[in-house]
Amino acid sequence: MSAFTVTLPGGKVWTPKFVGEIDQEKCIGCGRCYKVCGREVLEMVGINEDGEMVRLAGSDEDDEDEYDKKVMSIANVENCVGCEACAKICPKQCYTHQAVAA
Repeated sequence: MSAFTVTLPGGKVWTPKFVGEIDQEKCIGCGRCYKVCGREVLEMVGINEDGEMVRLAGSDEDDEDEYDKKVMSIANVENCVGCEACAKICPKQCYTHQAVAA
């Protein structure tokens, strides 16, 4: 099977690569990827001392006692269009992307 491709208006063939996973050990929670993604694919979460994800309250007044650090997570993978902007802006190279079969 071949990968899903798109022919751009200029005739160039492009293979979108969709977000697969984020290495949360590398992630520093800077939020750059969140800001560059206009598709609501990503969500910031907290990681507690047991390594479990903790949803954030969504305000600047988060209860920082509930988590040890903030990291990015994939919230809506179905919204990803395969542009890889998140990976391009990530200073720690946390992202893995993959093409899908046509």
